[in-house]
Amino acid sequence: MSGSAIIRSLGPVLLALILAGAAQAAAPGACAIPRDVTPAPAETPPPGEVRRDVGVAAYLLALSWSPEFCRARGEAADSALQCGANRFGFIVHGLWPNGAARDHPRYCRDAPPLNLATLKANLCMTPSPSLLQHEWAAHGTCAWDNAGAYFAKARALRTALDVPDPMTIHGGVLTAGQLRDAFLARNRGMTRDGLDIRVSTGNRLTEVRVCYDLKFRFARCRGGTGTPDPVTIRVTPRR
Repeated sequence: MSGSAIIRSLGPVLLALILAGAAQAAAPGACAIPRDVTPAPAETPPPGEVRRDVGVAAYLLALSWSPEFCRARGEAADSALQCGANRFGFIVHGLWPNGAARDHPRYCRDAPPLNLATLKANLCMTPSPSLLQHEWAAHGTCAWDNAGAYFAKARALRTALDVPDPMTIHGGVLTAGQLRDAFLARNRGMTRDGLDIRVSTGNRLTEVRVCYDLKFRFARCRGGTGTPDPVTIRVTPRR
């Protein structure tokens, strides 16, 4: 069999492996992708948000607590995959190149709509076509040559993380410090100042941001650590 024939024969297997890796990057539980998925249109950068001249000094992987998003905004048109049949926990909001100070690189070049293969390979990690399109346009274009490489790095970082289920810690009513403790206990080399915990009104957990240096080693979060350790936070349960 020729080399090209072998590659063609392995195509379905390789796609299955990609989807399996993406499913592992999602929260525990099965991830059901609809048969008919439509890529989101290209995004027009908002006025004043283009920052093509800002250098990359660090990276940040933002993990969104899906049950809280669905509680607050689950009726949005693009939320059916995330908030309908699936029961996600932490999903990947995005992988962000950050600058050395307050300004961060954004919208570094044009980003046409994602192709269908790239979209389907990443929907179990980030279950929203419009969010995937936005993250590639706003952030990925500033440090990666193509969308496939950008999302592959996000998947690899997420898969390498041992992410705790906050609902198993004191029934989902815990301090920010206890959540940090759980992350640190599971991830060697992670430091307390390398986790930025975000909450909404009522101290409901919305996001955990994991910070990295330019070599993707755990690092201090340059923008601060968000919610202080002593603050009690509430975790919205899965449906």
